[in-house]
Amino acid sequence: MIKWFSKKKEEELAPLDFSILKTDIHSHFIPGIDDGAPDLETSISLIKKMQELGYSKVITSPHVMSDFYQNSSETIFKGLADVREELKAQKINMEIDAAAEYYIDFEFEQKIGKEKFLTFGDNYILVELSFMEAPRNLFDIIFKLQLEGYKVVLAHPERYNYYSLKDYEEFTSRGVLLQINLLSLIGYYSPQIKKKTEALINAGMVSLVGSDCHNMNHAELYEKCQTKKAWHDLVNSEKLLNITL
Repeated sequence: MIKWFSKKKEEELAPLDFSILKTDIHSHFIPGIDDGAPDLETSISLIKKMQELGYSKVITSPHVMSDFYQNSSETIFKGLADVREELKAQKINMEIDAAAEYYIDFEFEQKIGKEKFLTFGDNYILVELSFMEAPRNLFDIIFKLQLEGYKVVLAHPERYNYYSLKDYEEFTSRGVLLQINLLSLIGYYSPQIKKKTEALINAGMVSLVGSDCHNMNHAELYEKCQTKKAWHDLVNSEKLLNITL
């Protein structure tokens, strides 16, 4: 079965569903434009599952990557309109908006100040980094975004193996918000990432939580997160901004 989980018996708490969050801010539900939902039927199935889990709103965030997923505001909003139309046709009462998950690289940096990026909430911009290494001038890029009025949200910081807790203290001291993935709470990516996620929560550095849902395999696992002590600790921290969106 799922081999990512630690065999050590963990404390399981009463399930705490995601209605406490209201809004998911990281997913891939626009059909056929990245590695998420391949078609409209899958998009609707995933959104229905999110509703079952307690969410009343999703802000979906397609990848924007210069070398791979060359999405634009136009492609994203066209897909969003299709999803909204189908939700309405099926009488599914789920609010959906769209932003993007921007991959920080040289091309992205060149667009700062020249292009209006897609944001959510209080001008939050969701960014991700390479899993191999960070851009050498990352803090310069973050500063440029902040000068343009963006509030930078770093997607799944726990998955960047080259960063330590001390590095994340540096991020938060510079005004960067950290968004962890729900599946990190159950060791989906690795036991090490699970441990780091728990450390970030214990340190009070997590401001947002996202599903980062790509497919139904992901969607079927979120209920497992609801009994985890780390999830309860995160909710009890009262630091999560999801409810404000």
